[in-house]
Amino acid sequence: MFFETKMESIRKCLLPPNNSCIRKVLFSVQSCVQFRDSRRLAASMTLILGLYGSVNLELGPNCSRLIQTNPFFVQSIKVEELDESKPGPMLYGFSKPPLLNVETTWTETHNVSIPANFHKEWIHFLNEGSKVHVSYSVKSPLPVSLVIARGRENLVEWIEDPSYPNTTLSWNIIYGMGTVQQEFPTSSSYYIAVGNLNSEEVKVELQFTINAFLYDTNQAYYRCSLGNRSCSLKLFLLRENAAVLSSPGFEEGSPDNNWYIKLSYGPRWITYFVGSGVMTILLLLAFRFCNMFQSSSGENSGLQQGQMETEREPLLSPKEDDLSSWGSSYDSVSHDEEDLEERLAVTSFEGKPFGEGENHSNPRGLCVICFDAPRDCFFLPCGHCAACYACGSRIAEEDGSCPICRRKMKKVRKIFTV
Repeated sequence: MFFETKMESIRKCLLPPNNSCIRKVLFSVQSCVQFRDSRRLAASMTLILGLYGSVNLELGPNCSRLIQTNPFFVQSIKVEELDESKPGPMLYGFSKPPLLNVETTWTETHNVSIPANFHKEWIHFLNEGSKVHVSYSVKSPLPVSLVIARGRENLVEWIEDPSYPNTTLSWNIIYGMGTVQQEFPTSSSYYIAVGNLNSEEVKVELQFTINAFLYDTNQAYYRCSLGNRSCSLKLFLLRENAAVLSSPGFEEGSPDNNWYIKLSYGPRWITYFVGSGVMTILLLLAFRFCNMFQSSSGENSGLQQGQMETEREPLLSPKEDDLSSWGSSYDSVSHDEEDLEERLAVTSFEGKPFGEGENHSNPRGLCVICFDAPRDCFFLPCGHCAACYACGSRIAEEDGSCPICRRKMKKVRKIFTV
């Protein structure tokens, strides 16, 4: 909304091009750049800190999870067991990612009673290329649904709408006996779940045969058991790093084959401080450049405005303009008759000279009273030249007003030709 408002003001300002609007445009652009860069800096820092924030994991049997981070932003990897300490999970450190070449197969048997409108789920972290074979036996004439979903989000979507199968990898309505197979193309957490949408409890016998690929941990330079509650692996800054979090195999008859782990990252604060300093310097340089550009633009605008004012000055000075308008303006006539006579005589000689050989047949040059003699006089103070000297003298003696503007005449002056 901030940028839309600024751009709308810029658009409106550009419609009438003037210097104040140019300064407003520069200020708006500068504020937009400052706001955008500040938000970009804050967003980048928040994104990095959020990307490498702590996360809680649930590990199933035979989990082999690869952990890779950017050593420029992460200084250490810390793994902590949340529930009671029991031997099993291990954290391994490598100088490069290990090979995913250890293949293992195990079988799990689950006899469950699923209440009405309820479900039961099992989680496994399986790497790329792993497979699962599910054999089921429903001990009831009522059908249930068997799904395989990738990630917790897809499982939750299925729980909210069990009849919608597009959020799962496999969705089946099962009854009696049968099998379901699924291959996993990517490494992720997968859920095998059975849902009972009936109004009564249903008993189901399930057997999972899982063929999984695990990472080879023989070349690890760091080994730590989570039986000590927590493990911390320090990362090298200028070389590749990798870690593997693993869990033991399935134990038949064990009440719980899952582990709850907290995975967190220790930030490399020097990178954040240096990055923040560099970004701050770049922003300051950008602001300084904007200010310099704004100042230079303001000076150029002032110069252009002065040039425009010079170009718009009238061709005649105010004094000359007043003199040129004496013949039509009542308020611009001087009371100095002698100076007026001299100026009007010069103007008349330069403008309309009367020669002896002039053609008097032109009605525009004849007296407006007698239409016989040429116009050879002008009236004071209005300055109109509309009659011959004889008619003008008679008008001054009788009426005493100008036949053009009807203004009171003081004198009649004859125009002499040379």
